[in-house]
Amino acid sequence: MAGRRTYRTRAIVLDRTKLAEQDLILTLLSADGSQLRAVAKGARKPGGRLAARAELFCETDFLLAAGRSLDVVSEAQTVDPHVGLRGDFERVAAASAVAEVARLTCYEDAPDPFLYPICSRALGACEEAADRAHLDLVVAAYAMKVLAHGGWRPELTGCCACGDADVAYFSASAGGALCASCAREVAGAQEVGAGQLAWLRALLASTFDELLAAPADNETALFLLGSAHVWAATHLDTRLRAMEFYLGA
Repeated sequence: MAGRRTYRTRAIVLDRTKLAEQDLILTLLSADGSQLRAVAKGARKPGGRLAARAELFCETDFLLAAGRSLDVVSEAQTVDPHVGLRGDFERVAAASAVAEVARLTCYEDAPDPFLYPICSRALGACEEAADRAHLDLVVAAYAMKVLAHGGWRPELTGCCACGDADVAYFSASAGGALCASCAREVAGAQEVGAGQLAWLRALLASTFDELLAAPADNETALFLLGSAHVWAATHLDTRLRAMEFYLGA
């Protein structure tokens, strides 16, 4: 590493790509909210010094050496491994959906101080969720909150087409809630009840602590997760494979 500029950052491991026989390319959400990509040499080697510190969802203090195309991990110290996710299929699947959305909503050289703490809290909430319904709420809330922060906030208080307060449909492509008249003009508009709309508003307005403590049934939670998936896939204009997997898990 002689001659290379080094810097320290705390980051969450969002994705890992195999490189050569024993290395990994890590996609990281740094503490300032920007995305980093770095090579962790020997991270796939059993018992290697970076193996446990470069696991998915880990929050780690990294010392990185700047490279031409990719930085290189010089040192790493685990801050929060999110051990409550390990060994639990549904929690890992939920955390993977969170990490996927995080990866698609953070960008290189684009700091955003909102992104790291909300991702960290969402991963913690995946550990704390008492059941599958609350896991679904966490994933749905994270996706909706992050997209709303990025400028894709659904209109849920009135019809997004005409402003009528009497809404009974929801459409991601249209931008949110719709009245019955406008919904006839929107392909795929989904009929929703007042309770479901109230829950969609709660995803945006409530903290993760409040959502974890709220009574939630499986049917409502699945509706919210499906709505968040369609909203995110529509406005990020990409296929969300981890969220699809979690929906079917």
